Amino acid sequence: MKGLALGPARTEPASNQSPIIWLFSIFFVVSSLFLWISDYELNVTIRPFSSHSSPLNSTEKEFILNRCRYARATPGPPPGFQSRKISDRFVQGTPAVLIRNATIWNGLRNGTEVIEGDVLLDGGVVKALGYVPDALLDDLQGNLVIENANGAWVTPGIVDLHSHIAAAPSPGLSGAQDTNSRKSPINPWLRIVDGLNTHDDTYELSIAGGVTSVQVLPGSANSIGGLGAFIKLRQTPERTTFSKLLEPPYELNGTHFDHTLTPRWRHMKHACGENPRRVYSQNRMDSAWGFREAYDSARKIKEAQDAYCDAAEAGSWKSLGTWPESLQWEHLIDVLRGKVKLSVHCYEAVDLDMIVRLTNEFQFPVASFHHAGETYLVPDRLKQAWGGAPAIALFASNFRKKREAYRGSEFAPRILSEHGIPVVMKSDHPVINSRLLQNEAALAHYFGLHPALALSSITSTPADAAGLGHRIGRISEGYDADLVIWDSHPLSLGATPKQVFIDGIAQLKNPHVSHKPASFQKYPRPPNFDKEAAEAIKYEGLPPLKPSRKEGRIAFVNVRSFYDRSEGEVLELISLPEGGVTEVDAKTGGEVIVESGEIICYGSERGSCLSPNSLYDEIVDLTGGSISPALITFGTSLGLSEIRLEPVTNDGPVYDPFIGNGVPSVLKDRVIAASDGLQFGGRNTLLAYRGGVTTAISSPSGSFLRGISTAFNTGADHALEPGAIVKDAVALHVSVSPHFGPSVSSQIAALKTLLLDDPVREWKDVLEGVLPLIVHTDNADIMASIIRLKAYVEAETGSKLLISFAGAQEAHLIAKEIGEARVGVIIYPVSPFPHYWDGRRILPGPPITRLTAIVKLLQNNVTVAIGVTDEYLARHTGFELTRAVLETDGFINKKQALSLVTTNIEKLFGLEAGSDLVAYRGGEYSDLSGVPVAILSKKGGFVDLM
Repeated sequence: MKGLALGPARTEPASNQSPIIWLFSIFFVVSSLFLWISDYELNVTIRPFSSHSSPLNSTEKEFILNRCRYARATPGPPPGFQSRKISDRFVQGTPAVLIRNATIWNGLRNGTEVIEGDVLLDGGVVKALGYVPDALLDDLQGNLVIENANGAWVTPGIVDLHSHIAAAPSPGLSGAQDTNSRKSPINPWLRIVDGLNTHDDTYELSIAGGVTSVQVLPGSANSIGGLGAFIKLRQTPERTTFSKLLEPPYELNGTHFDHTLTPRWRHMKHACGENPRRVYSQNRMDSAWGFREAYDSARKIKEAQDAYCDAAEAGSWKSLGTWPESLQWEHLIDVLRGKVKLSVHCYEAVDLDMIVRLTNEFQFPVASFHHAGETYLVPDRLKQAWGGAPAIALFASNFRKKREAYRGSEFAPRILSEHGIPVVMKSDHPVINSRLLQNEAALAHYFGLHPALALSSITSTPADAAGLGHRIGRISEGYDADLVIWDSHPLSLGATPKQVFIDGIAQLKNPHVSHKPASFQKYPRPPNFDKEAAEAIKYEGLPPLKPSRKEGRIAFVNVRSFYDRSEGEVLELISLPEGGVTEVDAKTGGEVIVESGEIICYGSERGSCLSPNSLYDEIVDLTGGSISPALITFGTSLGLSEIRLEPVTNDGPVYDPFIGNGVPSVLKDRVIAASDGLQFGGRNTLLAYRGGVTTAISSPSGSFLRGISTAFNTGADHALEPGAIVKDAVALHVSVSPHFGPSVSSQIAALKTLLLDDPVREWKDVLEGVLPLIVHTDNADIMASIIRLKAYVEAETGSKLLISFAGAQEAHLIAKEIGEARVGVIIYPVSPFPHYWDGRRILPGPPITRLTAIVKLLQNNVTVAIGVTDEYLARHTGFELTRAVLETDGFINKKQALSLVTTNIEKLFGLEAGSDLVAYRGGEYSDLSGVPVAILSKKGGFVDLM
């Protein structure tokens, strides 16, 4: 090794050196080199026991014994913590708050306790709840703020067990992406706290969703990613990362602290499966060996520490050497001591099994498995983990983006809970906008998770899994004053905070509240999914999804509402009072008779159409449900992408004229058509169909020139089936963005060239107003440039271009100009989020702003539709629509709402009016009680029963 002196360059010892000295020199050099290499690779300091040069005094002995006791102690709250009168996070000058007349879900008694009364917050903690004694209030005169909840629901603040907030701050810029290290797959020495940014737009947005505390974790690129950090989201006077930490571990600032204190929990991230495999080109065997090798290194140091402490506690002071330690391995050593709450990113059974074996080999507990798509298939194996079954942190329905997530099930939370395994719903922000974590719990409840467990899954259960259940996740005396006042039941669709308190400090300045229907103040009654949950297990996550097709006469009875379409408008044909239809009083319900997919009779009362002498192939009791137009989805690659990260399952990206070698000559000037790459029968596609979404519009994937979109029937078997292709060529799609290729101005210039300089057929169709042009962008400045381009081209050619913006997060900034330019807008996602710089100027909606982008655009006579961003979300189009509409505070009624995902999309894309209808049992598309049970296809001449 160049530059490293290893001794004289001789093959024999010099005549004046004895062989013994020479051999000793060689031994010393080789030993030094070995130690140097070992220290370079592992940075492990394990020194042999040696006698102290001088006897230890009593202070030194006490320090050593305290250090040993601390090393072996279990973290937790210090004695008397629950009787504290003031929080360690209390901000001086914060007034006490009395919340009166609240309906309080406090998280106690396994989440089953609800009390009505008041809550007193003071000193950053909960001082009293239910009944607040006058004596307490008398002491607070002049320093008390009274908030009247007027019967509103109050819950603990939401706890997000898996987030990358602040490590990947928004808007996303390359200079602040600190989620993953790419240096090595094994990094237990890294700490996410060293990369937590105090400037992140997500803080305010997450608080607006009721989130008060989050565990920020390193990413999943590494098998061992390093230490996570638990933080509170409120802004602090110090404006520092450290001031956001909830119970910062004493070890955070080194070893110089009082070792008589009770240790605090640390948190660490592991990952297995596809992510480390892909990043480091290793297979699962490599990953497993990496874990075992790392834990073996930590085990050796732990055993040396234990021997040191055994000697100290036995009084063998003379033989006591230096404390064995390693800056690199100290965190993993404490995992082995059970002092670190371990979060493990793991999807498949094969990976879960490996981690369970690892825990038993090295004897350490796992606090929580995350994502964990196949945990519901192996609950008994989870219970065999050392220390018992971990909590399982899940998405509600975000599956199938990767092979390892393909068998994920929306029924997993319910199934796991039935096996006694704690369930947590998490965001993995920004994978799911953490502002919507309440929605994940609501969906888990919809699919069968008990309501007490659903609410606990975002409050007390994650708090307990993190070792912080003594202070957050519940409303009880002595707990942190973190709570949320909701505008509706916290498990209802679109529930939004009216106020959020963190450490007793109100977080929402002049909050805007949307008034929700009375039904949304009650606990939502979910459908019965017993059969579907059983099939999820039976078919190992891949149950059959094709419906049963009927072509005869079918009667739908006990119908509460019926919406149909005529001449491009939504009509309300049956509307009965809420609660006027029940299973036991079916005679008050309306009925709809269908023959060969076409409605031949309907009426508001039982007996209006139904004849006892008539023959029916099926009588379907909707138990107070509804029939309404089928929905249309846009914004994803549905039908072109099955498993997003598996290229062979997808149509793939189109060639781009700006990237690489451009478009191959064999394609000449031909524009790519999505209809040529359609795949039918995919699971996301069929789930969309079963969710009441019968038409999907998908465009090819690409950067600048994406190609021609197609509209297709989500329930069709193949492209040759009659009605499978609703419209072959729907629109021409381009993306204008600073995220790829050349400058934005170059992309605009290219558009001008394509439209004006001898345009090919598709661009001629755009010029003639035959083919709509859809411009994908979030940025208001780019939209303004497109509007200017539209005016220029129309002036030059006399044409009338049909242009719409897709995505359009900043469209509200130029709503007036968009309306005047006769440009349409398809907004997605419906809950705006500043993922990138060019879409950062969002209009968040309640409780932060009164208006939403949808309202502002509609006020300016813009034709507005909504879409979704992920294939898995297509099935939830009705739920996404409802959340968007609820935020408008009554500006949009039900008929207008349906137009956002039916007639308005048809207008913007030039589609013929659809005729499919969907029957919902137990509710409507707009609530968490209804479930689609039938598709009525007039054109197809059939009814599909789910």
